[in-house]
Amino acid sequence: MSIFALIGAAGYVAPRHMKAILDTGNTLSAALDISDSVGVIDSYFPDAHFFTEFERFDRHIDKLRRLNDGRAVEYVSICSPNYLHDAHVRFALRSNADAICEKPLVLNPWNIEGLLAIENDTGRKVSTILQLRLHPAIIELKNQVAAEPLARKHDVDLTYITSRGRWYLRSWKGDVKKAGGIATNIGVHFFDMLYFTFGPITDNIVHYASETKAAGYLEYKNARVRWFLSIDPADLPAAASSRSQRTYRSITVDGREIEFSGGFTDLHTRSYEEILAGNGFGLEENRVAVQTVADIRNAVPKGLAGDYHPFLKHIIP
Repeated sequence: MSIFALIGAAGYVAPRHMKAILDTGNTLSAALDISDSVGVIDSYFPDAHFFTEFERFDRHIDKLRRLNDGRAVEYVSICSPNYLHDAHVRFALRSNADAICEKPLVLNPWNIEGLLAIENDTGRKVSTILQLRLHPAIIELKNQVAAEPLARKHDVDLTYITSRGRWYLRSWKGDVKKAGGIATNIGVHFFDMLYFTFGPITDNIVHYASETKAAGYLEYKNARVRWFLSIDPADLPAAASSRSQRTYRSITVDGREIEFSGGFTDLHTRSYEEILAGNGFGLEENRVAVQTVADIRNAVPKGLAGDYHPFLKHIIP
C-alpha cells in the first residue's frame, strides 16, 4: 500500500483522484485546499489530515518524511489550478515523493525543462493524467492508423462543448494567465490524443478565440483536423439542446463518428494503475500538447480563412 497526499482537494477533478487512490488499494494521508468545502473526502478517506494553508501542509509532509517511521508520503496528487502545477510538482519532488499531475502539466513548454532538471536532481518521477491515451476506442483508432500500409491524411472534425455558467469567467478558470485559455483548460487532452493517434504536428492555425470558445486547424503527419471548443451553451447543436444536454462531444474521422464517450468513467483509475506499475506518462509525453496549446494561446486568429470548423459559420459574420 502506498501513501498519498493530494493538493486541490476541493476542485472538480479531485474526487476522481481520491477514487483512483482507493480503487488501487492505497491511502490518502493528507490533503490541501484553500477552500474548506471538502466533505467529499469523507466518502473516500475520512481519516486524512486536511489543511487550508500550504505552510502547515508543507510542515506536516516534511515531518512525516523526517520521522522515517513508514508514514512518509510517497506520491503527491496535484489537482490545483493550472498555473500552480509547476510549483506543486516541484514541491512533491523536493519532498522525496513522486508527483501525479492533472492536465495540463504546465502552461508553457519551457517549464518542462525545469521539471526535468529537478527530476534528475531528486531521483523522483513526474507522471501525468493523459487519460485518452488509455481509452479503448482511441487505442483502436491509433492501431488502425499505424497499420495502414501507406501514411495518409485523415480528415478529422473535433467538437467539444461543455456548458459552464457565469461563475466560470469569475473563477481562476476564466483568467488566461491562470488557466491558459479555453484551448488549454478544456482542450489540452484532446490535442494530446490527436498527436498520440496521428503523429507529429506540422501546422497550427487559429481561426477564432474568445473567453468562451476557440476554433482552428491542426495538421498532423496523418490527419487534417478542424477543431472547435466552447463553454457557451448557445453553441450546442439543436438536437443536444432539445434533450437538455449540457455537453456535446464529437470526433469524426473521414466522416465516421468515433464513439468514445462511454469509456470515460474509470480512466483515472486506469491511469493510476499504469503509474503505479511504472508505465505512466512522464514529462516528455506532455511536450507536444503543451506546445500546441501555448501556440494557440499566442496566435493571431485568422477568421474564416482556409479550412475552418463548420460551427464558426454561426459565430463569425
